[in-house]
Amino acid sequence: MEIGIDSFASNLLDNGTGTTISGVEAMGQLLDRIEHADQVGLDVFGIGEHHRSEYLDSAPAVILAAAAARTKQIRLTSAVTVLSAADPVRVFQEYATLDLISQGRAEMVVGRGSSIEAFPLFGFDLNDYDALFAEKLDLLLNIRDNEHVKWSGDFRPALTGQGIYPRPVQKPLPIWLGVGGTPASFARAGSLGLPLMVAIIGGDTHRFRPLVDLYRKAGLQAGYAPEQLIVGLHSLGYVAETTREAVEETFPGYARTFNKRAQERGGAPVTRAMFDAQLGPLGALLVGNPEEVAAKIQRHNKALGGISRVTFQLDIATLPHAKLMQTINLLGTRVAPLLR
Repeated sequence: MEIGIDSFASNLLDNGTGTTISGVEAMGQLLDRIEHADQVGLDVFGIGEHHRSEYLDSAPAVILAAAAARTKQIRLTSAVTVLSAADPVRVFQEYATLDLISQGRAEMVVGRGSSIEAFPLFGFDLNDYDALFAEKLDLLLNIRDNEHVKWSGDFRPALTGQGIYPRPVQKPLPIWLGVGGTPASFARAGSLGLPLMVAIIGGDTHRFRPLVDLYRKAGLQAGYAPEQLIVGLHSLGYVAETTREAVEETFPGYARTFNKRAQERGGAPVTRAMFDAQLGPLGALLVGNPEEVAAKIQRHNKALGGISRVTFQLDIATLPHAKLMQTINLLGTRVAPLLR
């Protein structure tokens, strides 16, 4: 099982202390964390995509290219590329270039995106949310498979055989489909034979098993072998030497982040009881000491019928850089060996 980290390149206050982190400082710390993840033997580091003031990840390929120059082994991926609001030609060119810089370590996780700010920013109609993604995913896969592309669609000018360059080191360049809880998204990933990255940020992880089964069934019906139908799990997490330390350090920032989202989207505020419920054996949060977190991942692995990759979203709790570096060390030296 591969173990990794996903980041939104957070530019938030330092764990609620009121100490502002500049963009320069935050980006430098992020690159240090990616380099450290490589040094302790983690398998993958992903950068998300947002277009909001509290995050610095609006151009993830640029961040990953900087990280590629400072790392040797770790795979570098988007997490996720908001493909609905992007040009697939440029996306492919960016990650093919990253693949060259990293000597074959680039990947993409593409999705529709849970945040909608990219749609008006780039002039797209949110009513076309799914149609945009379906068409652009079709084009992206066409580009991946063909150097010269003939293609037409509804939202982008046609391609009439133009060459798309550069070509990546990896053939094919790995493209995962990032999904939330929509059955059609799971079925689509299976029918295309794409690796599946399931984002589970709340609730009980085992409840996603029917959707994962739908993915595998769709893939088998489309003619793909079982070993091609790879499932990854993305969850919120934080690891410390003791579970008490991990829980008490996570909750304040977790509550601030989700309460802000609740205000924006009209949801209920987060309570400590709600948070604690996610810490139980079946809950989605991967928060605790190394042994407890590894055991929980093993339970999730069994519940979902086998997973190949787990990535930790560490930014939600808005913890300081030193704490995140300690967590990365524990993930690489204690959690990963238990799962491998």
